[in-house]
Amino acid sequence: MKDGQFNNYDVFHAFLVQGADYDGYFEMPKVKTSDKLPCKVVTFSKAMSKAFSDYDCWVVFYEHDKYFERLWNNPKQYLNKLKKFKGVISPDFSLYRNMPLPMQIWNTYRGRALAVWLQRSGIEVIPNVRFNDERTYEFCFNGIEKNKTVSVGTHGCIKSNIDRNFF
Repeated sequence: MKDGQFNNYDVFHAFLVQGADYDGYFEMPKVKTSDKLPCKVVTFSKAMSKAFSDYDCWVVFYEHDKYFERLWNNPKQYLNKLKKFKGVISPDFSLYRNMPLPMQIWNTYRGRALAVWLQRSGIEVIPNVRFNDERTYEFCFNGIEKNKTVSVGTHGCIKSNIDRNFF
């Protein structure tokens, strides 16, 4: 995918990472962190509603994946609307402790890939970092610049005492 082998059946969305640099054993796309900081945020589902028009904020994905999976499935459809906002905190696809590790790596990759593409499309991005148990520590910061701003959401990871302990 990294060598430009794209075709009409891009089911892995390789176009998102075209020209990207990669980091770590799992080759996460490198995200450049915006120097700007959000004063206000709005969830993706609310931001994409027809009635929403306050673009003086950043879009976040701290909600159930079902509300923003559509961005992964058809990112070009949402690009023009996302460009109206101040910036985006990169997508926060779920990493559950009982989820197989390859799926957790894949969800981390998807967030990074969308972040790289949004940046290349002219949108300010602050990377989201998601982790849960020790297995995720190996890749949760791959693709993230050191000593820069990141965002960490708690949506879905502090509901139980066990989850709070891992967080």
